[in-house]
Amino acid sequence: MKTETVRIARVYLTEADHQLSEIMQYLHDSESISGATAYRGVEGYGSSGKMHDSSLIDLSFNLPITVEFFDESNNVLTVLEHLKENFNLSQTISWLAERHL
Repeated sequence: MKTETVRIARVYLTEADHQLSEIMQYLHDSESISGATAYRGVEGYGSSGKMHDSSLIDLSFNLPITVEFFDESNNVLTVLEHLKENFNLSQTISWLAERHL
């Protein structure tokens, strides 16, 4: 099986950030990332320590969201810098992985 090294990136948001659509559109139109997926969490917390959950009592819907994408390592690092310049992002991570062809 052939493999190639890629870099996976993950961007952490909350629904209250109201940036998901713009980030996905930016990755598609401006950065030509071949694919990205957004995941909506049922519960989580970040650097603020505030819990975000989907309880029936709290109808504000401020659930955690992650956007994940992969590409060649240098491309991902460049895209992450562009995202930080253009959006109010508090947390991003990336790591190397093997893509199975």
